[in-house]
Amino acid sequence: MLVNMNDVLLPAKEKGYGVGFFNAVNVEMARAVIEKAEELKAPVMVGTAEVLLPVTDLKEVADYLIPMAREAAVPVCVHYDHGLTFERCMEALKLGFTSVMYDCSTASYEENISNLAEMVKICHAVGVTVEGELGHVGDNEGAGKLEKPSDYYTDPEEAVDFVKKTGIDSLAVAVGNAHGAYKFPPKLDFERIRTISEKTGIPLVLHGGSGLADDDFKTAVKEGVCKVNIFTDIDKAGAAGIEEGLKAGIKNMTGLIPYEIEAMKKEVEKKILLFGSNGRA
Repeated sequence: MLVNMNDVLLPAKEKGYGVGFFNAVNVEMARAVIEKAEELKAPVMVGTAEVLLPVTDLKEVADYLIPMAREAAVPVCVHYDHGLTFERCMEALKLGFTSVMYDCSTASYEENISNLAEMVKICHAVGVTVEGELGHVGDNEGAGKLEKPSDYYTDPEEAVDFVKKTGIDSLAVAVGNAHGAYKFPPKLDFERIRTISEKTGIPLVLHGGSGLADDDFKTAVKEGVCKVNIFTDIDKAGAAGIEEGLKAGIKNMTGLIPYEIEAMKKEVEKKILLFGSNGRA
């Protein structure tokens, strides 16, 4: 069942559980996520991000994800994550994505608001939901690495103004989280999450979910996070599955695919159970 972000996140906020968003840059990843969600009767979000488009083009992702979501036995939101340009977000909209994140978090506060307000107006007119980011979630390595992440944390009072002026459906927060593999255990600011959740009243999003401790996930969801982004963990699981197949003597891709999918399904299951979205569809 193809749905938008509000269809899965508003019930999550009301009932206190989290929904996983999994980047699925090939059919095997998409199968692992959607098949496991169906098995566990869990709502789920799948999609891709602009930084992943060199791996699989946006149209190619849409070509397999949207039909799979429509045919799924559970609610599936197809989300375009970290859209960095207006043009790419519009492309996702035209291709049939039901939700977009327009990431203007590195722009000025005023420009972030202006850009998102325009995106919301366009998307809401056609039933598509919008995620924004306030503060900035950096990377554990690479060009987006922040020297002092706390300088970029989301300010609760600013968040209230931001949500009111943009009309966004969910808010990605910077609270000690980061993209990619963590080199050291992160320290999330749970009080900040709770305060922002209470003051804004909308679902919060935790980016950089892969690698967090189980208790971190549980506490973040308890305090107001409704969408948790996962990619690195299932990406690594798929690779480990292929390695297992090779060790078992499999010599062709058709033989390795089941190993890849099964390994990713196990990781997806862990996250769904951790977030508490099983049985919620």
